[in-house]
Amino acid sequence: MEIKLPPTDPAAIRRVAFLGTPALAVPTLQAIHSAGYDVPMVVSGADKRRGRGGEKSPTPVKAAALELGISVTTEVDDLLALHQSEPIDLAVVVAFGKIIRPHVLAEIPMVNIHFSPLPRWRGAAPVERAILAGDTETAIAIMSIVEGLDEGDVWASETVAITQQDTVMSLWQSMSERGPEVLVDTMRAGFTDPTPQVGEVVYAHKLKSEDRQLDWTLPAVQLDRIVRVGGAWTTFRGERFKIHEASWLPLPGVPGVIDNLKVGTADGVLAIHVVQPAGKPRMAAAQWANGAQPDGDRFDGEQLDG
Repeated sequence: MEIKLPPTDPAAIRRVAFLGTPALAVPTLQAIHSAGYDVPMVVSGADKRRGRGGEKSPTPVKAAALELGISVTTEVDDLLALHQSEPIDLAVVVAFGKIIRPHVLAEIPMVNIHFSPLPRWRGAAPVERAILAGDTETAIAIMSIVEGLDEGDVWASETVAITQQDTVMSLWQSMSERGPEVLVDTMRAGFTDPTPQVGEVVYAHKLKSEDRQLDWTLPAVQLDRIVRVGGAWTTFRGERFKIHEASWLPLPGVPGVIDNLKVGTADGVLAIHVVQPAGKPRMAAAQWANGAQPDGDRFDGEQLDG
């Protein structure tokens, strides 16, 4: 399938559509608009029911688009109808969450901001998988959208360091702020000299609940990575127990056993800082321990004798 390539002449990029859904995509939409491009349409996810009242709320991208006075739709094919009457020079995609069909790619040039050093971590969860793998760096990549999953040529790429303190949220925040600048710089320079992806292809599959479960027979450094990804959980006294913030220490311990807010692992201990017992809100681990008195108990187990 032939795809429509983005313009090489920056002067030919005037009308720019946008496709995105979550909050991390909002800064890119705002940056394109602030840079003076005409944004004739935004495509975003459908409104969803949120909160106890059950009222439907727009996605963060839709809300931002409406504030800017931009027309919003949930249907990608609406771009084609608009394109036939008033041509779209470029469409930018950030965390859209839907497959874009070949018949659209054949008519409208599309680029995507992908958060990985392609071809490593193609797919839905590149930041999560990079942290879990212990990667020390990732990247902001501006790539063409093609029919294959994240297989397009790369127009620009900027390396981003991953520290041992970074979480998914902190990386998303920093890259969602820097990514729009890389994109706009590329648009102003024109899309010339694309770089084909080379190297080992690694897929970033979406995380499941079991990927976030803490297995205390693993080393503490690996468990710390799971906590940094978000949604880490174990069980305590027969109920699900979430750990939101922690750090690892090279100290001895028995896997799963709690001792002064430090949990033994296969190698080292995981010091827990912010937790969430079943049916309760987040709280400091020390606050939880004052009531639960967990010393000597075991996550995923019963209290030890003696």
